[in-house]
Amino acid sequence: MSIVERHGLALVISAPSGAGKSTLIRRLVQEFPEFAFSLSTTTRSPRSGERDGREYRFVGREEFEQLIAEGHFAEWAQVHGNYYGTPLQATQDLLQAGQDVLFDIDVQGARQLRRSLTGSVLVFILPPSREELQRRLGRRGTDDQEQIARRLAAAEGELAAAPEFDYWVVNDQLSAAYDRLRSIYLAEGCRMSRNSHILAGITAGWTGGQKA
Repeated sequence: MSIVERHGLALVISAPSGAGKSTLIRRLVQEFPEFAFSLSTTTRSPRSGERDGREYRFVGREEFEQLIAEGHFAEWAQVHGNYYGTPLQATQDLLQAGQDVLFDIDVQGARQLRRSLTGSVLVFILPPSREELQRRLGRRGTDDQEQIARRLAAAEGELAAAPEFDYWVVNDQLSAAYDRLRSIYLAEGCRMSRNSHILAGITAGWTGGQKA
């Protein structure tokens, strides 16, 4: 067995809207482009330029609900009237092949992935304060005051779930927050349970009792 073989890491990242999760994930993917993304299944109609089997696997509502009943998904959710889900077996195949899989997902999805993917690593991105989160939401210029209020109310519920995660990263300063996220990824990639073959590969062919 080659000593470079390893079991992949499922890195699950969640955060309240406005905490800076998307920016941190973009940096991580830019530095580590080998991340894999499992092809999601959805009941929504393809948008212009989208193709079945490339952006998504597009299915009907009845078929999706049958797949739920069969335990096909590692996680699934209904968003704005449409179903979205991550296929379990395809994700497990990627991990077994040694590929790291990145999930940018909400708290509910993270809970499902914790149950369905053994050894998944859950990271929660925290804003430094409520006031800063409100300021960032306002600065984006995409939401009115009513929408910002709804996002802040949702953030309160999401923050209550933070103790369910393995790691917290406070996004106070972007560069420092990215260093912390990057360190989590690198450290988890070295975990013995994901690299149990290494020692056997290094010591293969050694005989006991040899001295330098």
